[in-house]
Amino acid sequence: MNVERLLINYKTLEQFKRFKEYGNQELSMLEDFQNNIIENDSESPFYGIYMGHNLIARMSLYKVKAKYDAFFHPPQDYLELWKLEVLPDYRGRDYGKAMVDFAKRFQMPIKTNPRINSHGFWEKMGFQKPKYEMERDLGGNPLIWMPEGVQEKQDT
Repeated sequence: MNVERLLINYKTLEQFKRFKEYGNQELSMLEDFQNNIIENDSESPFYGIYMGHNLIARMSLYKVKAKYDAFFHPPQDYLELWKLEVLPDYRGRDYGKAMVDFAKRFQMPIKTNPRINSHGFWEKMGFQKPKYEMERDLGGNPLIWMPEGVQEKQDT
């Protein structure tokens, strides 16, 4: 199972349409294509697993700067993991786990906002709920993962 950074090109965007979580992020990438000349191999924040030529799993990873860190101690850069999805025919075969393990290899704390009914998966991956903070978490349901040496931010 190879996780690889996805190329920003029309072929990748076409494959994204097969995922349930297809939306604004991808549409804005498509607009970029139409408004600018973008190299076929521009890097994207998306990573995926291919089975042959078909994209069967994908996620996006964004690096968030330490100055915006409201989750970890000491404050530091962390990864925000979005849109983790495995196509229905490929679920239950550890592709989602492979994606999360890939993100953990960066040895940075990770924050995600899981979809409904996916908490069990995230707990198996070692993610936990941070202590609720009304201003920070309003409308969200974040889960966090911390590499060794990182702690959850405590109230001051």
